[in-house]
Amino acid sequence: MQININTDKTIERHQGLDDHVETVVQAAVSRFRDHITRVEVHLSDENSQKSADGGNRCMLEARVTGYQPIAVTEHSINLHQAISGAADKLKRAVDSALGRLHDKHMHKSPTIADVTDVTDEINEKSS
Repeated sequence: MQININTDKTIERHQGLDDHVETVVQAAVSRFRDHITRVEVHLSDENSQKSADGGNRCMLEARVTGYQPIAVTEHSINLHQAISGAADKLKRAVDSALGRLHDKHMHKSPTIADVTDVTDEINEKSS
């Protein structure tokens, strides 16, 4: 799973920030690593817009195999809180999406071939 980190011009990007983001994102979605090809991280400081939820924003977008990209956003006064909050939201969103995919495959309608196989098994047992 690849993690790409992007910042706007107001966020000072450094190795410590990159390491923190990668650690938090990996911890949140590591159990889905076989299904996620890439996570895009977008960090920004929106203080100029005076957001009521806080000026720091973290948007995470996960590319999940067999599913549309899943994006979540978290605003917070503290950048680290925004990252953690977004990672928690992403974990729940991916879990929900993959659960729906699993349920869809498990509860598919039987095909004619499936019915024929079951009928053949019944006939063999009754013979």
